[in-house]
Amino acid sequence: MSGQTQRMTAADGFESSVYVARPSGPARGGVVILPEIFGVNAHIRAVTDRYAARGYLAVAPSVFDRVQRDLDLGYSDDDVRQGQALMREIDWDHAVMDIEAAGALAAEAGAVGIVGFCWGGTAAWVTAARGQGFACAVSYYGNAIPTVLRPVPRIPMQLHWGERDHLVSLDRMKEPGEAAPEAEVHFYATGHGFNCDARPLYHAPSAQRAQERTLAFLERHGV
Repeated sequence: MSGQTQRMTAADGFESSVYVARPSGPARGGVVILPEIFGVNAHIRAVTDRYAARGYLAVAPSVFDRVQRDLDLGYSDDDVRQGQALMREIDWDHAVMDIEAAGALAAEAGAVGIVGFCWGGTAAWVTAARGQGFACAVSYYGNAIPTVLRPVPRIPMQLHWGERDHLVSLDRMKEPGEAAPEAEVHFYATGHGFNCDARPLYHAPSAQRAQERTLAFLERHGV
């Protein structure tokens, strides 16, 4: 199963790309997949396809389009530096608008959840706090969340952390759960990026357990 790229328009009129993967039968709900700093690359498209295979109308917005169109990076040191530089140029208000536009597209299938990874994990938290139209949100290793703790999410939130994440200390990982005590927080005996099977950071047991918890969380909140 594979999706296709189309255009969408945010509330301020900005047009961007979004990768859309549809299930083979009736959709059970919608999911917005938010990427790492590498954009909607092959890995994120594969993740989106997997959610479609689970019965979701799954969409991955190109949230970096406002600073660089169609970002699709690999994982070299140069790619990491480029992604980090672009990340710093993104305005959160614009990002939330673009994520809401993706959510409106996914809402064709009913209730919509967010699942974000790394930068996208932080974006999931920010959108859960400031955005509209979502039933729940899931963050995987959103290492910058401690820098944007307030406001806290207004919808159910689930967080997944690798205890040995080299980008954020364990003490700082605990801050989002302390700021939002109703959030569901899980820690794994691994490091950053454990869900990305395109990188050496991948940790299959943690990725599988986090996936099970994510799917159960989405279902529990009507998605």
